[in-house]
Amino acid sequence: MYGRDLARVYDLVHQERGKDYRVEAEAVAAAARRHRPDAGRLLDVACGTGGHLRHFAELFDHAEGLELSEPMAAAARAALPGTTVHPGDMRDFRLDAEFSVITCMFGSIGYMKSSTELGLALGTFARHLEPGGVVVVDPWWFDETFLDGHVSADVVSVDGVTVSRVSHSARRGRASHMDVHVVVAEPGLGVRHFVDRHVISLFARTEYEAAFRAAGLRVEYLPGQPSGRGLFVGVRT
Repeated sequence: MYGRDLARVYDLVHQERGKDYRVEAEAVAAAARRHRPDAGRLLDVACGTGGHLRHFAELFDHAEGLELSEPMAAAARAALPGTTVHPGDMRDFRLDAEFSVITCMFGSIGYMKSSTELGLALGTFARHLEPGGVVVVDPWWFDETFLDGHVSADVVSVDGVTVSRVSHSARRGRASHMDVHVVVAEPGLGVRHFVDRHVISLFARTEYEAAFRAAGLRVEYLPGQPSGRGLFVGVRT
């Protein structure tokens, strides 16, 4: 999951599918600055290949990333020279720094396997916040908003590289199981196929809110934008 093959085509696929990293980053910055107008230092947890981080670096005085997948982190460092991308797990990372804003985008928080792990992640975020700092989380789908059996398919071609992506998502217990099949065709390199399998928890809104409060964060939920899943905004009290 999130290995070298996916890292090479990740941004190409999502940008061509219409994902607007700039608009999402601006929405997150606006949500954070409602509570911390002078926010200057940001940490983007599970930053992936740096799609949001590149815009956070323009919207804040200082921005850093943190990523568990080394291929994804390497892609972010290559795309954003001069921007620090730390290796680390959102459940227990330890940085010798505090931030005024910590973000976790694109449903990445859903990779926590239980409410206990969700609490560990939010507690770790809170420990890296300045007093009055803000955590903004783009959650995965809630149990009641998840579309069981959802199929997505896209074909994109950029600079001679053609990528086909087909995914199927199904509910199993309290998690969504998503199989993503990717076919990549490149001149001189031929065609290759790989499969990424994702297990993403379907936490309830109340479980997110309880984890924020347990971490010492005053929490509000902003439905809808920017991803359609809404945003959780927590303020360190």
